[in-house]
Amino acid sequence: MKSNVILFIFMCFSFLLKGQVDYKEYLKDFDLQKTLKKHLKFSTVYGAINGGTSVSDVKTYSVSSGELQEGIISTPYDYSLTLGIRKIARFGYENKAQTFYDGTESNYTDAATVGKVRGFEYLFEVDYARQQGIDYIDQHHFIRYSSDDDCDGPFCIDHFAAKLEYLKDGFADVEYFELSERYRYKKSKDLAFSIGAAHRLAEPYGYNPLDEWILDNGNLHYTYLAIQEGYSIDVANSEYKDPAGNIVANSADVWREVVIPKVLSDYTERKRNELDKQIQHSIIIGFDYYYYSKNKWIHAWGNLLPYHYDNGNEFSYHKYNNGEQWYDYSGGVIYGVKVDKHLGYFVEGKYNRYWNREWYDFKLGVNYVIF
Repeated sequence: MKSNVILFIFMCFSFLLKGQVDYKEYLKDFDLQKTLKKHLKFSTVYGAINGGTSVSDVKTYSVSSGELQEGIISTPYDYSLTLGIRKIARFGYENKAQTFYDGTESNYTDAATVGKVRGFEYLFEVDYARQQGIDYIDQHHFIRYSSDDDCDGPFCIDHFAAKLEYLKDGFADVEYFELSERYRYKKSKDLAFSIGAAHRLAEPYGYNPLDEWILDNGNLHYTYLAIQEGYSIDVANSEYKDPAGNIVANSADVWREVVIPKVLSDYTERKRNELDKQIQHSIIIGFDYYYYSKNKWIHAWGNLLPYHYDNGNEFSYHKYNNGEQWYDYSGGVIYGVKVDKHLGYFVEGKYNRYWNREWYDFKLGVNYVIF
């Protein structure tokens, strides 16, 4: 699978650059050290550790044999360890307010279809984080290529864009590779439309391992599932044991409300991890718009994937969508206005929806300077 994916990516980029590069001539004079120096110039390598207090401790109360018992639920402190390298040109509305990258930056423009400058831009970032007691390893890597030399004619070979991206978002529970290559039609200096193909490699979203445990009446046969997973039940002595033989519950209520959710979660995660990644080929259409002046700016982009090739795979998302097509889409907007020397306002955000999973963030506000 990995070798096929690597070959596929190489073929896509070869197609993208066809007609622009004479490979034999290029490779004859290729200088690896010079090329690396060129692409690493002005990039920033960064690493940072951030931490802080999580939610406060919560006192719990229970009664056992008539006696009041108190307990405390403590949540360990939040932290994040970030390692990365980035080379992304700033748009006119962006200012580097900080001297150093501290790993907490969230730039909406990283999700844009094309960059500020032509050529290659990239981001490789890994975050080891804990929030409210839950550990995550988030990753975001991409290489973005924007080709726009203002050559004559709407079908100029330079009006192309490509992006290779890997995203793993623990909060959204989404992980995928995506390669897209597209032709861009420049309607005007600010507005461009694009069409092309997107190829995504991800787990078989839509697959639910618990479906096979659903009874005819619609209920979940969770007790039998737990037994198959190695748990044991001694109803007479009110003992419920895990596969290692440890007692995890001493009442049916604790078994049902505390242990069973963990059993279902572990089982679902294990079954999902056992399956191979699935590749999805889709048509992608989009737009990007960028206007900037000293007192007003707007940067917007959007992508729609309206058609997806059905390869008949057992775990194809088509199967879980009743054999029908579906719409995946993403977009973002950054809008700011300086009304006068005192007042200004802004709206920024991005939204993604893939395989009926969504993740988004936004912010808006008003600034008023008094002097």
